[in-house]
Amino acid sequence: MPKGSNQKLKLYYLSQIMTQKTDDEHFLTMPEIQAELAKYDVSADRKSLYDDMEALRVLGIDVIGEKVGKGFYYHVGKKQFDIAELKLLVDAIQSSKFITEKKSNELIRKLTEMASEYEALQLKRQVVVQGRVKTMNESIYYIVDDLHKAIAANKQISFSYMRWNIEKKMEARKEGQYVVSPWALTWDDENYYMIAYDAEAGKIKHYRVDKMKSIRILNMRREGREEFRNFNIADYAKMSFGMFGGEKTKVKLEFDNIMVGVMIDRFGKDITIRPAKKKGWSEINVDVAMSDQFLGWIFALGDKVRITGPKDAEKRFGEEIVKISQYYSG
Repeated sequence: MPKGSNQKLKLYYLSQIMTQKTDDEHFLTMPEIQAELAKYDVSADRKSLYDDMEALRVLGIDVIGEKVGKGFYYHVGKKQFDIAELKLLVDAIQSSKFITEKKSNELIRKLTEMASEYEALQLKRQVVVQGRVKTMNESIYYIVDDLHKAIAANKQISFSYMRWNIEKKMEARKEGQYVVSPWALTWDDENYYMIAYDAEAGKIKHYRVDKMKSIRILNMRREGREEFRNFNIADYAKMSFGMFGGEKTKVKLEFDNIMVGVMIDRFGKDITIRPAKKKGWSEINVDVAMSDQFLGWIFALGDKVRITGPKDAEKRFGEEIVKISQYYSG
């Protein structure tokens, strides 16, 4: 059999054909594989293809040959990601506010290339990025990379922190640069956050990554090691509602027992739940950031949840309700 012009790329094209055109429900016969290779101007006899299939297995591609009736069929079984895993990744990318629409589409396109063409159709059917609220910071990939570099190098960073104004333009929150020691990155409430130590304020703070700009890695060692020695990101996220900061306060919440699922979803299964004085109600003590967002969460739960301590927290919540009611009192 005469050799084709792309013979040296035979194994590469064969791997592409097998991963893109076969899966657990779609198969190719040997003549069909030969016909697909011919489209790339690659010739192949049966004997050499048997050796090539074995080479693909050595490279980690799970090529399976099965006899069905009088025919013999080939397909790729286990792949690096199965279709359920790819769907999960696509959903995560779609729902991530910190990834721009353009980058979302690019990532999803790359993920579909890891599936067969039949599986890719399933992924494309669930790609509905348009209309989602997404960041417009196209440089976020590079910002995240710089933050990881700073953390790995144990260095402080400086950056500008931006906010929207009423003209719908981004502006700096303050003159000059923020200087902090980055210690971790976390994904919460569909946004990416940097957790850092602010030496000037003497406490741990968090910043929306997509609002950061002009990052510089400084030739200064990070500070805050003691503060982060026993730091738990999960506990921090549970305490900070919507990642809005506030003074850390231990509050007592009483709630109707039908709200127990809401409490566990918010604060985790490790909370201690005790019976309250009111029949059919329970109480918990939890650490929260005393912010407007926390109070808004309590308000949204209506008469099924109430703050019963400390007195300062009860007072603040009552004052906020009175203040808001004045807007609607006519």
